[in-house]
Amino acid sequence: MNVQPILKLRNIKRRFMLGETTIDALNSVSLDIHAGEFLAVWGPSGSGKSTLMNIIGLIDTPTEGEVSFDGQDTHLLEDDALTDFRGQKIGFVFQNFNLVPVLSALENVMLPLQIQGIAEHEARKRAAAALVDVGLERFQDSLPDKLSGGQRQRVAIARALVVNPKLVIADEPTANLDSENSRMVVELMREMNHARKVTFVFTTHDPRLLEHVDRKILLRDGSIASDEVVQ
Repeated sequence: MNVQPILKLRNIKRRFMLGETTIDALNSVSLDIHAGEFLAVWGPSGSGKSTLMNIIGLIDTPTEGEVSFDGQDTHLLEDDALTDFRGQKIGFVFQNFNLVPVLSALENVMLPLQIQGIAEHEARKRAAAALVDVGLERFQDSLPDKLSGGQRQRVAIARALVVNPKLVIADEPTANLDSENSRMVVELMREMNHARKVTFVFTTHDPRLLEHVDRKILLRDGSIASDEVVQ
């Protein structure tokens, strides 16, 4: 494991205003994530998991504290530069898949490459290879509504990986899947973690999925209640 963390959070606080009420979603969270980790953030609803993932994924900015990703102090980046940085460094997997319904599996996986300005023939080649990696090469021309939930999530994983990110963030990636597909999706993420040496951080409510991780962080009331390395 690398000595230098790929991601450093220092004294992160995130407050939201709900009417005249202040909600402290995160309270002084400090965290190091190293390259190659397979890490789960878990805890009850309202514990701050999604807020933490949005800050780790550079989608949201903290009210207080600092985020450093791959040696870059992210608060120094202007909005456009931050968007480009995020697109090159981070892949995302969502519980609702977030696939474009009118695009084929292949076209969905091509999207982040095309956003980066990659030529269509190169984007198509890389997307096809990503679908092979997740075992869906026979379904590259299928629309999302012709795929099962497990297959759609595998397309989403291929889309997250196609940019060769340093980090993949998966927010409740198995929430809409049955137990068998949940197991298969987590095993696939674990396989990609080993094969590509890419860091995975995901949230879950399902304690069975914690059996697959090498580190688990319990959030409670916006704070880290425990941070356990699994042997």
